[in-house]
Formats: sequence, structure tokens, C-alpha cells
Amino acid sequence: MINNKILGLIGFAARARKISFGSDSVESQIKNKKVNIIIVAEDASERTKTKFNKLAQINNIPIFIIGKIQELSKSIGKSNKAIIGIEDINLSKEIQRIINGGEVFGKN
Repeated sequence: MINNKILGLIGFAARARKISFGSDSVESQIKNKKVNIIIVAEDASERTKTKFNKLAQINNIPIFIIGKIQELSKSIGKSNKAIIGIEDINLSKEIQRIINGGEVFGKN
């Protein structure tokens, strides 16, 4: 299960038009140096995961395999999207911080 704050940030990036989604679009934006973080659904095909792991490694972009296709798609108001590229640097950093366990505010 993916953290709701991460889904909220992805949705916020979508509303700000600071994302790309779908294999072709994300790949194109990676090559244009626009993508700061790649998010791939856990239930994406192995071929997709391998392809974007290689692209991320070549372009030195953080990649995270989290959530389900349905969750990620719903957060951006689309359907059947297994891959999302976040283009906003600040939202990318915040998503990374949460994924890496840096969220300690509000915990006792």
C-alpha cells in the first residue's frame, strides 16, 4: 500500500502539469532532461520495470517501484498508467524524502 501523502503529492504535480505519464511520454521527457524522479507501479510488466531501471541508471534519475497501477492512475485522474515521471524538483525531493523514511513530523 502506497502512502497517501505520496499519492497526494503526485496528484498535486498532475494538477500543476508537472508530470509525464505513460511509457512513451516519460521516456521522451527523460531524454529531454525534464524528469526528476520516476515512479513505476509494482504491478507494471517486468519489461517496463527493466527498461525504466536502465533509463534511470543511464540518466542518473531516482526510480521507485511503489503502489499499484490503479492507485497511481487514480492519483493523476487517468486510467491504466503504470509509469509516472515527476518534473517538479521540489515535489520530487518531497516524494523521495517520504519514501526514504524522512517523514518524522507529527509522530510521538
